[in-house]
Amino acid sequence: MAETRQWRLESRPVGEPTHENFDLVTVERPEPGPGEVLVKTVYQSVDPYMRGRMRDAESYAEPWAVGEPMKAGVVGEVLESNADEFEPGDVVTGELLWAEHAVADADELRTVDPDLGPISTALGVLGMPGVTAYWGLHDIGDPTPGDTVVVSAAAGAVGSVVGQLARLNGARVVGTAGSDEKTAWLTDELGFDAAVNYTETDDLGDAMAAACPDGVDVYFDNVGGPITDAVWPLLNDHSRVAVCGQISLYNATEVPTGPRKLATLIETRARVEGFLVSDYEDRWGEALERLSRFIRADELHYREHVVDGFENAPDAFLGLFEGENIGKQLVRVADYDGDSSVQNGS
Repeated sequence: MAETRQWRLESRPVGEPTHENFDLVTVERPEPGPGEVLVKTVYQSVDPYMRGRMRDAESYAEPWAVGEPMKAGVVGEVLESNADEFEPGDVVTGELLWAEHAVADADELRTVDPDLGPISTALGVLGMPGVTAYWGLHDIGDPTPGDTVVVSAAAGAVGSVVGQLARLNGARVVGTAGSDEKTAWLTDELGFDAAVNYTETDDLGDAMAAACPDGVDVYFDNVGGPITDAVWPLLNDHSRVAVCGQISLYNATEVPTGPRKLATLIETRARVEGFLVSDYEDRWGEALERLSRFIRADELHYREHVVDGFENAPDAFLGLFEGENIGKQLVRVADYDGDSSVQNGS
């Protein structure tokens, strides 16, 4: 009997998750049914939004059930196929289980072309984070040349792409991050005009004002909390705020109420809009085509923070809330012989 391993949700966390919330189990490897595909996981994604799926509460993503396998973005290799669309050896991506092997319906998978670059990018710059950055910035932020664009969590998988795309649009770009190493990467390698290390300033409001002397025209918010409070007074007339994430609040047991900031929007007539990448499902290919073109032209750079070993998947996830990663956080579950050895900016 062939076996595989799965990570299951052992319990729902209160506050910040811990290792006690995860359970590693060995089970019989599944067999694909009609129209299904057996996939060997090569890379597994971990993302901040997963914290919401650990709660027993309605959200835009369905909560995980206690005692059941969790789900994640996966890039893997087809081992067996009962679907005409795929054959063994194909590289695919989709939302599968936190598992070394998983079965999926063919219509839940998308083909990954290894010739475009490392297959891991299908979970990062050429996957959900890249598409999120592309449409959140262009459709909601709508930067124009000369605008000041501020990006929180700018050294993350989404934020780092947002800032570079804004620069390609002719904007002045300011990022926030939690270490000198990250801010140096933003300014020295990615071309940000300024970056603020929020852990090293006594007055975040003054630091943001100094970095944005002409105010803020576009704010791409991945964080919320004190960073957003510091940006809010700097919003210019008719500025745009794209609310992508609120990681500063994901582990909060009580969401703080104030101070209230909406009065600023009356004066500035700013527009604040939240969004989900699923809003752009029909335009996914358009974003990937543009992003891949920028990468080939060496105009868009990325990093991947890879944690080796399926048994270390919870460590990779928990590391998101400690700010360990620069760029996309991934778990390498298995080797893939056909992968490219060249990784832009890694």
